[in-house]
Amino acid sequence: MSDTIEKTVASKSAEGTESEHYARLLQGMAQAVAVKGYADTTIADIVREAAVSRRTFYEHFSTKTECLIALYETASRLALQAVSEAFDPAQPWHAQVEQAMTAYFDYLAQDPVLLRTLFVEILGLGMPGLAARRRVNDEIANFIQVAINSSGTEGGPAAHLTSEMAMTVVGGINELVLQAIEQGRAGDLRELVAPATRLVRAVAAESQR
Repeated sequence: MSDTIEKTVASKSAEGTESEHYARLLQGMAQAVAVKGYADTTIADIVREAAVSRRTFYEHFSTKTECLIALYETASRLALQAVSEAFDPAQPWHAQVEQAMTAYFDYLAQDPVLLRTLFVEILGLGMPGLAARRRVNDEIANFIQVAINSSGTEGGPAAHLTSEMAMTVVGGINELVLQAIEQGRAGDLRELVAPATRLVRAVAAESQR
């Protein structure tokens, strides 16, 4: 089972049966898609993997699309949490970028199958998937903007990253990950730390001009 979903199951189990069922359905979706791909996955597959009833599925989701989007948003926010924990606002932003990028890519690389689901399968959902991707990207861009703009400066001028520049960074990083998946390098995302770090620093440096 994915470490990401395992953490979700553990946290939700403490909140009660209903929340536990929700988390188990996310786990079931992740496992079913890993075996069959999203297009061939059925609700019967999801509930079988989750060890819950079809009725329980419909108590939480109307469609398998809703379930995949919930999985996508949960896993993406846990990835953002890993980045947040790696940032130290007391340190200058340029000293924190590489550490944060390392935390992000290490988190994604721990489960290459789920990674493909989150970065590739979500694109096949049409407008609902696009809307979910936009919400997640907005959250990540907002975090990057706030983290860099509020970091220490060691006496130098603070970076001032605009929302548009922050989204540029997010888009660039997403494309790096998609390229790695296409090239079969999903387990080697550490290789993306250097180019992603250069991208963030270059965009932030441009904002200081």
